[in-house]
Amino acid sequence: MKVSGIGLILMFMLNNLHAQIGSDRLPLVPLPNQIKTMEGHFDLSAKTLLKYPSDLEMEATHFGLNLMIRYGIKMQFEQKNKSKNQIELRLNSMLDPMEGAYHLVVNKNKILIESSSKAGVFYGLQSLIQLLPLNGKNKLQIPILEINDKPRYAWRGMHLDCSRHFFPASFVMKYIELLALYKMNVFHWHLTDDQGWRIEIKQYPKLTEIGAWRKGSMVGHYRDQQFDSIRYGGFYTQEEIKYIVAFAESQHVTIVPEIEMPGHAVAALAAYPEYSCSKRPVEVSMRWGVEENVFCVTEETFTFLGNILKEVMNLFPGKYIHIGGDEVLKDEWNKSDVCRAIMKQENLKDAHELQSYFIKRIEKIVNENGRAIIGWDEILEGGLAPNAAVMSWRGIEGGIAAARQKHKVVMTPGSHCYFDHYQGEAKDEPLAIGGFTNLEKVYSYEPTPDSLTEEEGNYILGAQGNVWTEYIDTQEKVEYMAMPRLAALSEVLWLDKNKKDYTDFYARMKLQIPFLKRRNINFSRSTLHPSLVK
Repeated sequence: MKVSGIGLILMFMLNNLHAQIGSDRLPLVPLPNQIKTMEGHFDLSAKTLLKYPSDLEMEATHFGLNLMIRYGIKMQFEQKNKSKNQIELRLNSMLDPMEGAYHLVVNKNKILIESSSKAGVFYGLQSLIQLLPLNGKNKLQIPILEINDKPRYAWRGMHLDCSRHFFPASFVMKYIELLALYKMNVFHWHLTDDQGWRIEIKQYPKLTEIGAWRKGSMVGHYRDQQFDSIRYGGFYTQEEIKYIVAFAESQHVTIVPEIEMPGHAVAALAAYPEYSCSKRPVEVSMRWGVEENVFCVTEETFTFLGNILKEVMNLFPGKYIHIGGDEVLKDEWNKSDVCRAIMKQENLKDAHELQSYFIKRIEKIVNENGRAIIGWDEILEGGLAPNAAVMSWRGIEGGIAAARQKHKVVMTPGSHCYFDHYQGEAKDEPLAIGGFTNLEKVYSYEPTPDSLTEEEGNYILGAQGNVWTEYIDTQEKVEYMAMPRLAALSEVLWLDKNKKDYTDFYARMKLQIPFLKRRNINFSRSTLHPSLVK
């Protein structure tokens, strides 16, 4: 499948949330760290001049087209225009150097958004967009105020599993835009697993010819062990991925692709069984859970995975490549003469150290191409690779251990950051994997553990929410499970922890219901007051 035309990318760039000014608070999420409101307003209309330097053309065009499409207001871009009614975008190296920090001033005749970074100007515009009245034509009134703002954490992420269930490129872009609207800046894209391989690799075409398709899927909960017989699958072409990456860059979102190894590899081994230890034919898995088939620890496997990763790195320009590393069943390694020989040769005492050896070999490939690996906290077992970052999901202990070893950490514990869990009473909610993570619990999360020293705490990059899709098979359900928990996490990662107030956040989130509906963003009705979502 192919995404066609510049029109689609503009459509997703322009589909922004719009806020309706409440009587006692502004509907800004995440809440700015410093905000001062005053009497009066700025009138935005077709007479308004948008001034900006050439370096900010993308951000300015994004905002101007948004106004034209959503409100029918065509702003003035002619820089020689002498209009006193202006919005000015400015890069200012004298301001806070933190990526994403911005200064927004609204007075009667002018709006100024300035930052030391393009991302900061973009975030200032996102705040301005949230201040626009929902119902407005010809003239939009924006309250007079001043905001000084910056993010608390550098990694403000959301994850989406496109292996268990596949979502088209158009929805992936919609999801990325949703992240950007809440000033989140990392999209962790889970592209391969036992149930499907979703990325075109030109050197190994069978990965998508065979690995992208399964003969059926689980129906109901895992415990029921029931399946349909409907062929299921899909994948992203490299051209689509380039398009999505470009769109993400326009939203100041970095994509971190995940290519699972050495476990969660059945879809790849269905296409190329010679890279397993048994070398026996297997089929792409129809069931959820963990499979025993894993990549064998051979030179041929490292060549295979190295070639795949080089194509992946050519598509994704970000620093980190996620290599999984979780839930690796080691029975086949323990039975393999080849693996036992490597353990003896490398003086490895057990299969955990063999996994560490595997991860270190992969890290060397990635590092040689100027990138770094990040993996789930199981990569700590047997010894952590020298330059690896850790994503702590089995609680916070893995993150604490990695930070104490002076490794970068992204916190994503299942207790607070797994958005495939129930968020209301199970009897009233769509089928989910289990667990209970409601909005208040997400908002209560503190990514930097108290047990870390100040120096150790500096290794915590931030946190992210995860949307695993075993039980999420539609775009609408992805949104339902993500929203508004995504918004709660965005405030956790942006706002100074001493300024957090769940009651205030909840009230601001309710103010956003009308424009979530208008923009066709699905969200959990059980999370917000029922009378407001009928």
